[in-house]
Amino acid sequence: MNKRVLIIEDTEDNRQILRDLLSAAGYEVIEATDGATGVALALDRHPDLILMDIQIPVLDGYEATRRIKAAPSTRHIPIVAVTSYALVGDEARTREAGCDGYVAKPFSPRLLLDKVREFIG
Repeated sequence: MNKRVLIIEDTEDNRQILRDLLSAAGYEVIEATDGATGVALALDRHPDLILMDIQIPVLDGYEATRRIKAAPSTRHIPIVAVTSYALVGDEARTREAGCDGYVAKPFSPRLLLDKVREFIG
């Protein structure tokens, strides 16, 4: 069975890049365009990994991460922030919210895949 990755990202171009990259590497991809839908999908589908944009509508990535990590059924799922927030302190803020990893946009496809494999093989 393929590992399942939930992409929570509001920009279609970014989702397309991630979808193509992950699908080509053999991962099953689930997508959400806002934080609330992402939390609901995480609770319902239990992905193996979540790639979380931070600047998303409804619930931002920080709050979506906190909610996913607060639920007993999903707290074990690794969450990697994939964000354009790349100033000093931004990575620390993602980790304080509960993210397990951090990738700044624009990202290298190879480095992003390395990060995914670091968490789920």
